[in-house]
Amino acid sequence: MNICNREGDPCAEMAMVCLTDFEEYAKEHLSKATWDYYAAGADECCTRDDNLLAYKRIRLRPRILRDVSVSDTRTTVQGTEISFPVGIAPTAFHCLAWHEGEVATARATEALNTCYIASTYSTCSVEEIAAAAPNGYRWFQLYVYRDRKLSEQIVHRVEGLGYKALVLTVDVPYTGKRRNDIRNQFKLPPHLKVKNFDGVFQETGGPEEYGIPANTLDPSISWKDVYWLQSITRLPVIIKGILTKEDAELAVEHGVQGIIVSNHGGRQLDGGPASIDALSEIVETVQGRIEVYLDGGIRTGSDVLKALALGAKCVFIGRPAVWGLAYKGEEGVREVLQILNDEFRLSMALSGCRNVAEINRNLIQFSKL
Repeated sequence: MNICNREGDPCAEMAMVCLTDFEEYAKEHLSKATWDYYAAGADECCTRDDNLLAYKRIRLRPRILRDVSVSDTRTTVQGTEISFPVGIAPTAFHCLAWHEGEVATARATEALNTCYIASTYSTCSVEEIAAAAPNGYRWFQLYVYRDRKLSEQIVHRVEGLGYKALVLTVDVPYTGKRRNDIRNQFKLPPHLKVKNFDGVFQETGGPEEYGIPANTLDPSISWKDVYWLQSITRLPVIIKGILTKEDAELAVEHGVQGIIVSNHGGRQLDGGPASIDALSEIVETVQGRIEVYLDGGIRTGSDVLKALALGAKCVFIGRPAVWGLAYKGEEGVREVLQILNDEFRLSMALSGCRNVAEINRNLIQFSKL
């Protein structure tokens, strides 16, 4: 992606101005199978695409003459201050995008003083991630496995390493059908593995699904497993993958500390709502009893502003972090986060908000359908 001027001067690197610049770079430079894996949605990708389109249906109602000479983007999540309300969502296999993988992501997030949710399916171990960014604010995303001991062991590891919350992903009793992964027969290259389970699974030669033996995930997972998880840890439990007010109410009743409104980047059930469209009913139901977060479709600072105006405490980005990695590792992820921070600050000011406390539902005008 170099652009040369006509006088034959050395090529200048193209300026990365917005998140789609990183997307284009990643698409051009990653292998087809890797790009397809990250980009995949389930089935016809309706929900994946609607995650982005939904933001464009939401209009802002800016207030003017509000003295926005000083602005403050700081907020708190689970009582910890972060520099702005955008964290890194759990995404798998960062080493496919950049050789240092999750270690680079962790350093970038630490440098910007925000929250990194490390994925179970990391190509670096939870220990390596903690060592790379010792002062970083980190949560850990987990699944419940048929062998509960596997889940239990990893919970105790992350608790001992200073991870501050557990994010239980609840929308994967089975893996969604991602057509291009099937066509490409997607597999981790031999030099990479799901590091957190290194040596746990015997080489059976049996079918694999995304780096671990097929049928490892437990489709019988239910609300009682939330109680089970709480019984083995002192960490706050946050549930990721709720899209309805009914499940939000059940989450509160089961004593969880937070909800991430998420459709798994459109990679699980196709035909469900865009996450931003599911947010309002969940916020209304929760009524401030626990914190509500969101992931899916955040590409600009004004997307962040819209999500906060509709009641999200913080948002998380998935694919854009991977694009940043593909561009320039740690530095690329830092740039992606910095661009979102700058855009969010500008959108806030242009809407008349000096700090996140001033962002509320009055900022939103739904377009007439």
